Amino acid sequence: MSTRDVSTAQEKRIAKAIGARRTANSGATKFDKGDLTIGQDWLIEAKTLMTPKKSISIKKEWLEKLKGEMYATGKNYRALCFDFGDEKDRYYVIDENLFIQLKEFLNE
Repeated sequence: MSTRDVSTAQEKRIAKAIGARRTANSGATKFDKGDLTIGQDWLIEAKTLMTPKKSISIKKEWLEKLKGEMYATGKNYRALCFDFGDEKDRYYVIDENLFIQLKEFLNE
């Protein structure tokens, strides 16, 4: 499978799991950014590995690009979703402000 095939399969699984919409061409168009969106509020970037591994490096440039795309598209929230290439557990990276909001919401 190509990198694009693996990424597309991952995006489809994420979309189904969280009720998101896949972005055309993985956000490579001028007006549609990110890999997935949820309504008008969320922009999600997905990352996976071609083969299963025990670690993955989260690049700051991914997070900065996602932040810029969030602002450019008028979204309110962003998350970086990743897995270890094993099609099992997925994890989401959010910034501290969103984490604080989540913590306060869950503690109410």
